[in-house]
Amino acid sequence: MTTLDLFGDLDPGRRTRLGPQAWVLRGFALPHLDALLPALAGIEAVSPFRHMQTPGGFTMSAALSNCGALGWTSDRHGYRYSPVDPGSGRAWPPMPEVFLRLASEAARAAGFEHYTPDACLINRYLPGARMSLHQDKNERDFNAPIVSVSLGMSAIFLFGGHARTDKAARVPLHHGDIAVWGGEDRLRYHGILPLSGPPHPQQGCQRTNLTFRKAG
Repeated sequence: MTTLDLFGDLDPGRRTRLGPQAWVLRGFALPHLDALLPALAGIEAVSPFRHMQTPGGFTMSAALSNCGALGWTSDRHGYRYSPVDPGSGRAWPPMPEVFLRLASEAARAAGFEHYTPDACLINRYLPGARMSLHQDKNERDFNAPIVSVSLGMSAIFLFGGHARTDKAARVPLHHGDIAVWGGEDRLRYHGILPLSGPPHPQQGCQRTNLTFRKAG
């Protein structure tokens, strides 16, 4: 596998190309943290993180929550979006304004104008948790990009091709980095290697990932 060297300064203006229409925006979320982190805590208070099952009956190693009009869920019946949190039977928390603003600004910086997501999947990784290679394909609109915000511990993002067997680049992602992919790169396989390494100075031994999508 190829490893892209993204270590270094966290200049919010730095972009690294992953594909024809795929980028990592280094440190792009850092100026938003004063509003982003309290908003995240508010979502967790309403819809706590939980480990869901795959259709095959396996328990996901990363815990998840959602906000927005639709939330991504998984159980024995399959993967899908739902307007209702299965844990509470109520609607998912509304998407905070800082989330919408950050997602729109990151999409624009990567070349995607007029992006308004209606779903934000929030994954929380503890050491050892991972996400296997997969495509984001439960959405109705593949014209809209995926916007993925990294918070907390650094992780290795796998960014592959359009077949599961294609070689995947190993992309280090750090606190405040945002990956954006769309257009011809929209259905690339991607994942996260098992989380390891030192704790983050403020966030501790965890990584939180916000994945914005246009799902409905």
